[in-house]
Amino acid sequence: MKTFTSVQAVHVIYLCIAWLCNIINPVYGETVALNDGNVNNILGGHDIVFVNFYADWCRFSQILAPIFEEASNKIRQEVPEAGRVAFGKVDCDREVNIATTYRISKYPTLKLFRNGQVVKKEFRGQRSADSIANFIREQMKDSVIEHTNVEDFDELDTKKRHVIGYFDTKASDTYKTFTKVASSLRDDCVFHAAFGPASVAERSGGDNIVFRPANSRRQDIVYMGSLVNFDTVKQWTTEKCVPFVREITFENAEELTEEGLPFLILFHKSDDTAIVDKYHTEVARQLSSEKTSVNFLTADGSKFTHPLHHLGKTLDDLPVLAIDSFRHMYVFPGNVREDMSKPGVLKAFIDDLHSGKLHREFHHGPDPTSTIPPPPALGQQGDQEVQNQPNHIPKDASDSQPVREQPTSPPESAFRKLGPSRNRYTILRDEL
Repeated sequence: MKTFTSVQAVHVIYLCIAWLCNIINPVYGETVALNDGNVNNILGGHDIVFVNFYADWCRFSQILAPIFEEASNKIRQEVPEAGRVAFGKVDCDREVNIATTYRISKYPTLKLFRNGQVVKKEFRGQRSADSIANFIREQMKDSVIEHTNVEDFDELDTKKRHVIGYFDTKASDTYKTFTKVASSLRDDCVFHAAFGPASVAERSGGDNIVFRPANSRRQDIVYMGSLVNFDTVKQWTTEKCVPFVREITFENAEELTEEGLPFLILFHKSDDTAIVDKYHTEVARQLSSEKTSVNFLTADGSKFTHPLHHLGKTLDDLPVLAIDSFRHMYVFPGNVREDMSKPGVLKAFIDDLHSGKLHREFHHGPDPTSTIPPPPALGQQGDQEVQNQPNHIPKDASDSQPVREQPTSPPESAFRKLGPSRNRYTILRDEL
């Protein structure tokens, strides 16, 4: 048996400790291979983690790998503090659990994590080292704008949603919680904070957080829960900052499509604010239970004439309400202005999507239980008119089988085509 000198033994122990430390807390700035054993430590141990989900067999993954490494090296040189930023990578063929957890449906996918939580928006910029490095630099900027004068809050951009915190000191636990929430939701709201004398007028009962909706001045909604409970503050802020109904544009269409939820989308004229307001009201009133299963959207019809064309509609037909399931598009079966506010009508439209009824009826005609009367079959009411037509083929009296309606073709999804470019991703094997 080989024996070690005391010096050799110390050296071996040192190497073992270094190896263990590198697993638990890898050398800062290196692109860390994430697995089931270290993923929680890495994501939770850094303010920001940027992760490349890839597959070795994917050509685009192979192209991105050295670019991702170069961007990591750039940031490592600029930010020497440990625990601030890490670059990670996940081999999705090996780490199936991690890929499944984060719903990876294409390779390579780049996701940002803040305080251990994934950010909804993926990186969609140019896939170059400089572009990736610039993206991380932007993400590292402070999420909270500090103010020394509360009068500044009278001049906030009314087109944006704002969360304002009034604190005694930056060292307080309430402010630390506020900064974590701001970091998570910085893409959805603008966060502001005032301290000490500048905030004393708004802190008669202690530190305070308020939400200011878009298009309002001083119509603030006060947060009434625990100021140090991160989950509670984030839930309240998310409900305020992420609107129930969003506007779809060409800039965010890919992002919305990537969420994977069908669209209920109102196409409207640019100046028809009344129908947009009504849609917001009715969606909130009738469809609050569907928030996690459908994306509720509005669209300027003049900018989305192509989807309207798919539906057989023009600008003269606006407003038009439709569902895009990413397979087909279905037009609301009624008058949007008159019928949208009738109790249960919007819910029934959504239920028919979930049950498959919209798809069935598009292909095979109304269900037998449908309230829409089917066209008369041969030999029944209206048969005489059909028989008088020159191209009519008489029905064989011995034929007891009902006449099957010819399938129809619903319009194909228009917004699926606004999803991720195939020039950037390799789709998963089961989708090839």
